[in-house]
Amino acid sequence: MIEIKNLSKAFDKNVALKKLNFQVGEGSVFALVGSNGSGKSTLLRTVSGVYKPTAGKVLIDGKDVFENTELKNKIYFVADVPFFYNNSTLDNISALLSKVYANWSEETYLKLCSLFPINRRAKLINMSKGMQRQASLILALSSRPQYLLLDEIFDGLDPVIRRLVKQLIIADVSDRGMSVIIASHNMRELEDICDHIAFLHKGNLVAEDDVDEIKSQVHKFQAAFDGDFIQDDVINGLDILSIKRSGSLLNFTARGDKETIERRIKAQNPVFMEALPLTLEEIFMCEMEVAGYDIENIK
Repeated sequence: MIEIKNLSKAFDKNVALKKLNFQVGEGSVFALVGSNGSGKSTLLRTVSGVYKPTAGKVLIDGKDVFENTELKNKIYFVADVPFFYNNSTLDNISALLSKVYANWSEETYLKLCSLFPINRRAKLINMSKGMQRQASLILALSSRPQYLLLDEIFDGLDPVIRRLVKQLIIADVSDRGMSVIIASHNMRELEDICDHIAFLHKGNLVAEDDVDEIKSQVHKFQAAFDGDFIQDDVINGLDILSIKRSGSLLNFTARGDKETIERRIKAQNPVFMEALPLTLEEIFMCEMEVAGYDIENIK
């Protein structure tokens, strides 16, 4: 289990993370999403032990991860920008990692090399960003970590490879109980793989919960009324995340119990009313607006 306890991280006067608290359970795929500069990459680097917390703790299996060699053997971090030396190939990096990671599997490595369309002996520095990400994933999964940290891993991958990556991750989570944290801007990619999600904005934790629970607590409604109507009478007492009115038509998103919201609308005798499905991306946009992210004025 990964435990984030009152975690803060600052670089001089720039505070990147502010008193974060949450847990990542065993065998969980945890999605980390947020606005640009929200602290996602900083958080992953702190969880992996690359950065030392300014305050608070990152505990893995109940122990501090920073400068803990034993724990780091269980962790594999794939950064958002792959780095390879000029002469690096999959084969020579795998030879090194096989000596570093106690659970390294040569069988897994050879199998993955056959699944991905990549040359094991070619210089990685000359490959595209997408191919470098594939190489990083092959090395990560072959190391058979207990904790896999992925930063923007789907960026640059074509649809076929993205599907393969998801299948491989899910298989390791299911078979070995591996825990995964994936930071990404692409929530459509995350929606069918993650079971838990956290929204970050300017280093703050905006929302964090089971994906199904988050979806069950945020609802979008569209309702039309006959003649003039008082908007406040419809939404009074509701936790409104966003709202837009066009004549007699009212569109809004609210947090809370769906049946309670429906009763509130019906009490105002609408001519028409329907609940509209929400994607994770739409929920994220609503939460970001509430957190002060000026979405409407972004050009």
